[in-house]
Amino acid sequence: MRILGVASATAALALGVAGNAMACNIKDFSAVAECDDNGKGIITVTDVDPSGVKATVSVYLESNGADAKLVGEETVVGTREGATVSFSEDWAPKAEYRVHIKAANNSVDEDIKPNLVAPAEACTTTETPPASETPEPSDTPSPSDEPSDSATPSPAESTTPATTGSNAPSPAAGESNLAETGANSNTPVIAGVAGAFVLVGGGAVFFGMRRRGATKA
Repeated sequence: MRILGVASATAALALGVAGNAMACNIKDFSAVAECDDNGKGIITVTDVDPSGVKATVSVYLESNGADAKLVGEETVVGTREGATVSFSEDWAPKAEYRVHIKAANNSVDEDIKPNLVAPAEACTTTETPPASETPEPSDTPSPSDEPSDSATPSPAESTTPATTGSNAPSPAAGESNLAETGANSNTPVIAGVAGAFVLVGGGAVFFGMRRRGATKA
C-alpha cells in the first residue's frame, strides 16, 4: 500500500507540473507596433499558448498614465506556432499603449508588461492616389510642341521688297518742284499770254504795212 501511495503521489505531481506547463500564461502573449504592407500603422498581438485557451485582447492608448481611448478588442485562440490579432492604429512615434489579456478560464487577467511603446519613426503611406486625382493628358500642345517662332519671318525678313531711296538730290528748301513734275506749273498760262501778244503784234504790223501801201498808191 505504501508503494502504491507513493506512485499515486508521483503521478499527481507529474500531472500537476504538466498542467501548469500547458496552462495559459501572460508570458505567452506579446505585442508590437509596426507598419503593414501599405505603410499603415498596426498593433499586432501574438499568443503562443499551446493549451489553446480563448483569450480577449484589449488595446488602449495611454496618455499621462491613463487610458485615452480604446483602440480595439479582439479574441484569440493560442497555438504553439503562435496566433495573432492585429489592430489598425495610426500610431504616433513613441506613443504608449496598454495591452490587457483576459483568458476565458480566468487563468490570465492582466496587462502585458511593460506597456507597448511605438517606434521612434512613423509609417510612410504608399497608397496610390485615386484615379480621379491622377492628372489626365492634355490635348493642348506644350510649348515645346508648338511651332517655333523662328519659322515665321520677322519684319526684317519680310518678302516685300524694301523701298529704296532715290539717289537724286532733294530740292533745296524754298525751291519749287515744278521742274521735276510739271504739275501745278504756270508755264501754260504764261505761254498762252505770250502767244496772244505775238498774234496781236503780228496783226498790228500786218495792218500797218497794208495801210502804208495804200497811202503810197
